[in-house]
Amino acid sequence: MIVSKIKLTNWKNFRSSEVSLQERVFVVGANAAGKSNFLDVFRFLRDIAKPRGGGLQQAVSIRGGISKIRSLAARKNPLVEIEVSLSSGANIDPEYTYSIGIRQENKGKRRVMLEYEKVYQKGTLILERPDSHDKKDDERLTLTFLENPTTNSTFREIAEAFSSVSYLHLVPQLLRSVKSVDVEESGEDYYGRNFLVRVSQSSERIRKSRLRRILGALSKTVPQFDDLKDDRDEAGVPHLLMRLKHWRKDAGWQDESQFSDGTIRMLGLFWSLLESDSILLFEEPELSLNDRIVEQLAPLLWKLQSSRGRQVILSTHSYALLSDKGIAPEEALILLPDSTEGTKLVEVSSMQDVVALVQSGMSLGEALLPKTAPVNIAELSL
Repeated sequence: MIVSKIKLTNWKNFRSSEVSLQERVFVVGANAAGKSNFLDVFRFLRDIAKPRGGGLQQAVSIRGGISKIRSLAARKNPLVEIEVSLSSGANIDPEYTYSIGIRQENKGKRRVMLEYEKVYQKGTLILERPDSHDKKDDERLTLTFLENPTTNSTFREIAEAFSSVSYLHLVPQLLRSVKSVDVEESGEDYYGRNFLVRVSQSSERIRKSRLRRILGALSKTVPQFDDLKDDRDEAGVPHLLMRLKHWRKDAGWQDESQFSDGTIRMLGLFWSLLESDSILLFEEPELSLNDRIVEQLAPLLWKLQSSRGRQVILSTHSYALLSDKGIAPEEALILLPDSTEGTKLVEVSSMQDVVALVQSGMSLGEALLPKTAPVNIAELSL
């Protein structure tokens, strides 16, 4: 299933926004407009639903509490609200709609509390909280039904979809800094410190198959790449080894400490695309990559995701990434900041001027990205 619609109230930058989503979503906006905060909604739902180390209290705590989540533009209504519709595909009536409203107690323990939790299945309400038991014991309202296998049996598909959300923003410097296996393997590894552990924990057959496909892609970008394999050193630390073409058969092997930033970023990107069928989040996948490579990312995403029905949501500033003429306005969202009302999420398909430019032959990048430039950017050189 994919997230076909999302509605946010008082979530970080977003005081009030509602948009529809496609299987492939490009999120654009100026710096500090809230692109990362938008992606974090999906991570937040994952943190609530994941079976180990998850739950509402933990998801809020690791983000610094309600005060760090609630929009600064919130006024009379202090609730943080998220509503998500899940469908079998874009423009298809939702199979499920899940909504949650949370607040902090005004006094006492200052706990994070559920104001409500609702689930609709094909338009029929199948869960509404608080229920009669919640009203007798408000401690129950510190937990969602979503996070508990004994209470989510009628809508477990939602919990499975959220808990499997995948995000990787691989930072090459972090990957290179791992010198032992004594690294934190619990929790989320959003920035790729334990990426090689993640690779090594896959089955040998799957690992070899994926590395073979990744090598095929990498060799198109850097022709001297000849082989790619995983290995462990004497201390048991996992590594990736890449061989460059050389006249000596066993010469030319390098480990990840010698890979370029771009090679490491591509390894993370390709591995994530092949890893599962879950909702996949990318943050500026163009970083460290040559523009000619970036130009191929959009069609590559479409090729890998369309056959599997996988949803990919990514943020970008890149003209090269959005240069592919196959990207439709319906696949893009733009974030428009306002100093008093917070950031507004806007479906690009509703912007007639951008749609007209795309229909006239412009790429989406050419038509849309100028709208994300800071108003006074020309004064920067002064």
